[in-house]
Amino acid sequence: MIVDCGLYADGVRQNVPRDPETIAKAVGDDTDCFGWVGLHEPSEAEMTRVQRLFGLHDLAVEDAMQAHQRPKVERFGDGIVVVLKTLWYVDAGDAVETGQVTIFVGPRYVVSVRLGEGGELATTRAQLEDRASMLGHGPAAALWAICDAVVDDYETVAESVEIDVDEIESSVFSPERTSDAERIYKLKREVLEMRRAIHPLKEPMEQFAQGFPGINPDAAPYFRDVADHISRVAESTEGLDALLSSALNAHLARVSVQQNDDMRKISAWVAIAAVPTTLAGIYGMNFENMPELRWHFGYYAILLVMATTCITMYGFFRKVGWL
Repeated sequence: MIVDCGLYADGVRQNVPRDPETIAKAVGDDTDCFGWVGLHEPSEAEMTRVQRLFGLHDLAVEDAMQAHQRPKVERFGDGIVVVLKTLWYVDAGDAVETGQVTIFVGPRYVVSVRLGEGGELATTRAQLEDRASMLGHGPAAALWAICDAVVDDYETVAESVEIDVDEIESSVFSPERTSDAERIYKLKREVLEMRRAIHPLKEPMEQFAQGFPGINPDAAPYFRDVADHISRVAESTEGLDALLSSALNAHLARVSVQQNDDMRKISAWVAIAAVPTTLAGIYGMNFENMPELRWHFGYYAILLVMATTCITMYGFFRKVGWL
């Protein structure tokens, strides 16, 4: 659907009908304004309509309609196309969900196409409209606002994942027996999903910050801030991946130690049980010429030997830490 259409001049939104045709006509007649058309999961007919009005390239439109594109920046004639991955965190399932925003930036227009539930841009547009000085930079302002909002969501997701990583560390090193391998592996996959969204954007944001054809040079300092945030969240993601790897290794090592402890306990009890079993087996063979077989106190003596030996062995195993 077409979410919103806005026409901006001198940093102020103009009071015009909110439809793509009006925006396309206005930016064609007046070189001092620019338009921003926002779409969310548009139908093929809606996308074709906007493509025709603003002359969007066929290949770029095809990518915009297909999710799971790699984050990238491409030039098509006098415009550029920026593909961003949107991220949001579902704490109940320890899952990082992904969406996509494709931004078509021309000399006097911006078309944003959003796929997925995350990365809503209504708030971003409203906040940008309150900053007339920033809106005066033209289409670069809308591109910056979208990039900044998406990267801020990255930091929010990274903070949420960090909380879960702290929980895993506490669980791994707790005195209780826990089974954390599955959760650790799942979180590592989610962190990998984050890296796929974050790392490809580092170079494009740095290029925007240094000056990029089609981007207003006056907006470069704003993109420098976005590039700094991208670098910070990329480092945070690397750190989370390293922590999860360490937690997994620690968990596996602890499981191995626990298994060794269990084997020692089992071995100690088997050794203790072997003494009465051996004595009972020997004196249960019923040979006539066995020593003390007919001794009056033989039964009690054997029980005393069994008990004394078992108690002694139990004390020994307790002393060496096997029980």
